[in-house]
Amino acid sequence: MSTVDHVKDKVVVVTGAGGGFGGRVSRKAAARGARLVCADRDAATVQATVDAITAQGGDAIAVPTDVTSIADMQALAAAAVARHGRIDVMINNAGVMPLAFFADHAAALSAWHACIDINFKGVLNGMVAVHDQMIAQGRGHVINVSSIYGNFPVAGAAVYGATKAAVNVLSESLRVESRGRIKVTTIKPTGVPGTGLGAGVVNRAAVVGIVGQNLPEYLETRTAYVEGRIDPARLDPEQPGYVFLDPDYIADAMMHAIDQPWGVSIGEITVRAMGDHFLL
Repeated sequence: MSTVDHVKDKVVVVTGAGGGFGGRVSRKAAARGARLVCADRDAATVQATVDAITAQGGDAIAVPTDVTSIADMQALAAAAVARHGRIDVMINNAGVMPLAFFADHAAALSAWHACIDINFKGVLNGMVAVHDQMIAQGRGHVINVSSIYGNFPVAGAAVYGATKAAVNVLSESLRVESRGRIKVTTIKPTGVPGTGLGAGVVNRAAVVGIVGQNLPEYLETRTAYVEGRIDPARLDPEQPGYVFLDPDYIADAMMHAIDQPWGVSIGEITVRAMGDHFLL
C-alpha cells in the first residue's frame, strides 16, 4: 500500500462550506495541505470557515455562491481555476431537509421547491460547472452528498428522498460517462444532529418513515439528548450503543475518498452510528 499523502496540494472546491459537513471537511482538507475554494450562499459563514483555515496557515478563499444559479457555480469554478490553474475535487455538499407529509403541502411546498433547487439542481450545477475543466485536465474527482433517504421511498420524505435518489443517479451516470477521467464518490450520511439540517424539517412527525417501529424509542432518546439527560455511553463512539453521529465522521469519510491514488475510486460510503434507529 502506498504511503503517499493524496490530499496535500489538491485543489478542493466545497459547497455549503459555511458549516456542517462542508465546513468540517474544508478545515480537515486544509490541515492536510489541500488548497480550498469554499462556497456558501451565506458570505459571513463561509468567510468564517476561511478565516479559521488561514489562521492555521492553510490556503483557502471564500466565494459567496448560490448553488441554484449555474452562473454562480460557473463563477465558482472559474475562481478556482484562476487561482490554482485546476480543480482536483468538487464536493457538492450544500443541502436542505424539509421533511413533511403530502398532507403538509400548504406549509411545505415552498420548502420542497427550494429542496429540489438546492439538493438536485444545485448538485447538477456543480457537476456541470467542473465537468469540462476536469475532462480537459484528464482527471478529477466529484464527491456528491446524498443520504440514506435516497435508498428507498418512505413516508414523510417524498421530496427530500427523491432529491437524494436523484443525486445517486446523477453520480453513477457521471461515473459511467467519464470512466477513466472523472471518479465519483457518493456519501450517504445517516442521522447527524450536529449539522443543523434538522432546522429545515417542516413536520417533526415525518421522521416516522425512516425509523418505523423504532419511533417511540427514537423520540425518547432524542428528547433525552435535547434535555441533556441521555446516558453518556450513548454519545460515546467507543461504545456499541453510540446513537447520534458526530459530523466529523462524515467529513472523515470524504477525506478517505479524497486520500486515494488517482486510479482508485471510492464509489459509495454510508456512515452510521452503530446504535441509530434508522431502517434504511
